[in-house]
Amino acid sequence: MGWSIHHQRGLIHYSPQNSFRGYTLFSNLGGNQTNLIDMEGRVCQTWHAEEGINYSYLLPNGNLLLRTGPPSQEVSFLDSPERALLPRGGRTASGAIMELDWDSNVVWSYRDPFLHHDFERLSNGNTLVLLWRAIPEELASQVSGGFDDGTAKGQMLGDVVREVTPGGDTVSEWHSWEHLNLEEDIICHLEGRLEWTHQNCLNLTDEGDLLVSFRQTDTVGIVDRSSGAFTWKWGPGDISHQHNPTYLGSGRVLLFDNGPHRQGMSRSRVIEIDTNNNQIAWEYEGDPPISFFSYHISGAERLPNGNTLICEGAPGRIFEVTPTKEIVWEYINPFTAKGGLHAGGTTSGYANSVFRAHRYGPDHPALQGKDLDPARYANLNRLYSLE
Repeated sequence: MGWSIHHQRGLIHYSPQNSFRGYTLFSNLGGNQTNLIDMEGRVCQTWHAEEGINYSYLLPNGNLLLRTGPPSQEVSFLDSPERALLPRGGRTASGAIMELDWDSNVVWSYRDPFLHHDFERLSNGNTLVLLWRAIPEELASQVSGGFDDGTAKGQMLGDVVREVTPGGDTVSEWHSWEHLNLEEDIICHLEGRLEWTHQNCLNLTDEGDLLVSFRQTDTVGIVDRSSGAFTWKWGPGDISHQHNPTYLGSGRVLLFDNGPHRQGMSRSRVIEIDTNNNQIAWEYEGDPPISFFSYHISGAERLPNGNTLICEGAPGRIFEVTPTKEIVWEYINPFTAKGGLHAGGTTSGYANSVFRAHRYGPDHPALQGKDLDPARYANLNRLYSLE
């Protein structure tokens, strides 16, 4: 099914009696602004960062934790052997993980030119960050799958999860390739060999273990943080290039299964998998299935009322569904950013793509005492026909 260039944007459906009322946070991939909108689709708060905001979420203190755009070309990593291997020439890397206060002032940052995709603030005040590092060439040569276009020259990037203190000191590192299985962790044959895994998500379970997603190998897994070993791995043959697994408790994991390289039609779905038996406990698909699809990015989160907020990232569509799969809130991002072809595949280079979205209830700690009157942004809302 095609995308109409004349489709409605902003809020296109809202069923108040069946929705989880709150505020939805999202950033344009490739942009420099994060927006917080109310259930009527009106902007109530914005944050801005000159270095870009590719993805962000709210901390309990009301600050915004974010991943910036690509690192400056002047940084010293240009002489690093990993530089030439960065996917898409480095456009998917980030210069910093940054924390902004309510007025967009920088209160904390951590810099490394190989940061990418995701991050997690821990209860002890430290932060987990995700980085690329070169895998030993002897090991890289043994990895199966993928195609070689001649650019890797035997080298390959792997993913590192690093815990850093507020002062920027490294507490620990988990190197994914030290815990993978050469016979099981095989790169999709339609993907290149610049990376083994391409970790696109970094979350935690209720026990504090890592919940990871590897796009290249169609794998989600839980990693024991004390040993570094996988306690659960699942996905190849069942999911395709998934994103954003989140832990629901009782062994259940919710994730966005993008589906670009599955057999049959290209279609996305959101599934809830029971890690105790690897059975799908709940699933959402489009009707018809081909009507719901995002080749990359995207995510889903379970809301307090049992509904699920879904971010169909490539077309910038954010919507809420009930357990019976009824759409009760639907919004098309009206804002665009010059994110290039990676952001949305547009010939103009501008797209409304959204990496991930979050919904916060009015009683969330981050919103207490904050001015959320959309009248403060009347001109912006009027410009984008949001009121």
